[in-house]
Amino acid sequence: MASNTIATMKEKNMQSVKTASQIGKVMAMILTYAFLIVMAIIVLFPFYWMINSSLKTLDEYRQSVPTFWPKVVMFSNYAEAFSAANLGRLFINTMIVGIISTILSLVITVITAFAFARLEFKGKNILFAGLLATMMIPGELFTITNYSTVTTFGWINTYTVLIVPFLVSVFYIYLLRQNFMQIPNELYLAAKVDGTSDLKYLWKVMIPLSLPTLISITILKMMGAWNSYIWPRLVANDDAHKLITNGLRSAFTETTGDVNYPVQMAAVALVSAPLFLVFVFLRKYIMKGVSRSGIKG
Repeated sequence: MASNTIATMKEKNMQSVKTASQIGKVMAMILTYAFLIVMAIIVLFPFYWMINSSLKTLDEYRQSVPTFWPKVVMFSNYAEAFSAANLGRLFINTMIVGIISTILSLVITVITAFAFARLEFKGKNILFAGLLATMMIPGELFTITNYSTVTTFGWINTYTVLIVPFLVSVFYIYLLRQNFMQIPNELYLAAKVDGTSDLKYLWKVMIPLSLPTLISITILKMMGAWNSYIWPRLVANDDAHKLITNGLRSAFTETTGDVNYPVQMAAVALVSAPLFLVFVFLRKYIMKGVSRSGIKG
């Protein structure tokens, strides 16, 4: 009887411990999801407010007490934004600059990263350390010297001035070089024994194995070109070469000089949509490429 009682007590204790553990796991999961939901609301609220504001009339937008949904839905704001800002031309200019600069930047990044990862030449480590050191210099410090240089070359208000100065990215070179370093050097040595050229080995072996990182670099470069503001505002102010960011600033003013904010919000929503879709559908490549570049072995 005593042994049965002890066994029963032990079983009850184990069951209570198991129940408490399950309750703790459930509470931890509830708190985790509650935290994620709150953070998601904080992150998504500005996007909701942008769309909400883009569908209002100007009078409703100016009300002292804001409304969380427009009383009269103004889808016409989007059509007005597209025509008022000449978004078609801005999209074309931005795509031209983005695609050409991305392709050329990828070529430079791949060749440079391969040289630092596989080739042996005198002063390689010192040169690479010098390149990394330039990452600590704010880009704004180069603005005046770059502007003086492109003015001397006569590049103002051309596609060239929007593309050439930012073709080289030390960060992208470092990112891809770290990914190339993960590929066993024995493959390169075996290819050299078989008489494979460096360019053929790069094209046939290293680029396919580093495709996630290359995709992430492509996406980040396109996003950078899409969001660029300060430099295009400084060097390309004519209508033929304006990009989206600096083309929106002064496009939505009334004759009184007041900004038509709902129409401007509609334009911002149209401009933000491509980047939002790119991030939604290709975010796994960005995460995968960056994470792989930080792991060696």
